[in-house]
Amino acid sequence: QVQLVESGGGLVQAGGSLRLSCAASGRTFSRYPLAWFRQAPGKEREFVAAINLMVDNTYYADSVKDRFTFSRDNAKNTISLQMNSLKPEDTAVYYCAGRSRPLYSSTAYSREINYDSWGQGTQVTVSS
Repeated sequence: QVQLVESGGGLVQAGGSLRLSCAASGRTFSRYPLAWFRQAPGKEREFVAAINLMVDNTYYADSVKDRFTFSRDNAKNTISLQMNSLKPEDTAVYYCAGRSRPLYSSTAYSREINYDSWGQGTQVTVSS
């Protein structure tokens, strides 16, 4: 199983930017999917973005498309999520999720049940 540690959350004004990072250990970094989910107060956890590290395919929720972007640092076993043009509705705890096996369907990346490792979460707060 993979161990995941998030960092980079914080408080930012609407329109600002933050960069979240997820450091993975305990597995071959470049082989299996990693994703970000978020959970706002009183709401269910929802999919944000995912990456297939084997082929660099990325998947984004419609609500963050064109604002959030993945990057990776293989030497550090880390993926990052650059979040631009942040909105108050982006306020949530953001979780990094990993899977120890491949995913073969693009629609499967957005399903929480398909991930077997989770980080502790990092708070992102966007003020209006």
